Amino acid sequence: MIVIAHLSDPHLDGTDVPRDRLRRITAYLAAFSTPVDVVLVSGDLADHGLLAEYDELAAELPTGVPVLVLPGNHDVSEPLRTGLAAYLDSPGTGHPIHQVREAAGARFVLVDTSVPGEDHGLLSADSLAWLDAVLREPFDGPTFVAMHHPPLTMHHPVMDQWLLLEQPALEAVLTGKPITAILTGHVHNPVVTSFAGHPVLGAPGIRSTVPLPFEPAPASGTIVDTDAAPGLALHIHHPGEPLQTFYRHP
Repeated sequence: MIVIAHLSDPHLDGTDVPRDRLRRITAYLAAFSTPVDVVLVSGDLADHGLLAEYDELAAELPTGVPVLVLPGNHDVSEPLRTGLAAYLDSPGTGHPIHQVREAAGARFVLVDTSVPGEDHGLLSADSLAWLDAVLREPFDGPTFVAMHHPPLTMHHPVMDQWLLLEQPALEAVLTGKPITAILTGHVHNPVVTSFAGHPVLGAPGIRSTVPLPFEPAPASGTIVDTDAAPGLALHIHHPGEPLQTFYRHP
């Protein structure tokens, strides 16, 4: 059995509120009778992409288990590479920060969908070629593809301004590949859908939640509800069985 704690969108910025919300999640994980096998944080690690924010995150991340991180649209490559160097295995410098990591008998293909200076997501032709080649490599175990921007339309008047663009090209790469699930963040909501024949499982936002258009509007009058409880996903893989996902809001 493999247990993956999937966190997303902490948006640390040096202030108490986002840090305390992340600590609610890490304290919940620390109370488990058996530690999870892997912790994945799927982007928007920092709110402004500052080195101090990545140093702050490094001080808050769980210890004693493999921790995997990938960029989101709020992240900036160079400070991320510097502040979280101990958590990265990505050759080169700058953007993009793609990684292939093995942990707990699983392979994690961590894809950088960010576009420097923009909020939407996009994978270049070079990135798609890299992803295609990686997914063609044999691996005896579950394979998870993780990316910040989910390949979906939310039908939300604001969030859909920041979609992952050119999804058909990604669909062509992913179709027919041996992928256990696609793990995403960005939309600050637990999401269960599918893409290219694979499950897509989105983690809740730690910093906030984005209500759907027909839900009650946040008291703040903005699109984000900063009072909603932070959450995470627990993905549980039993060999030979479908993946199970449980959402928790401690």
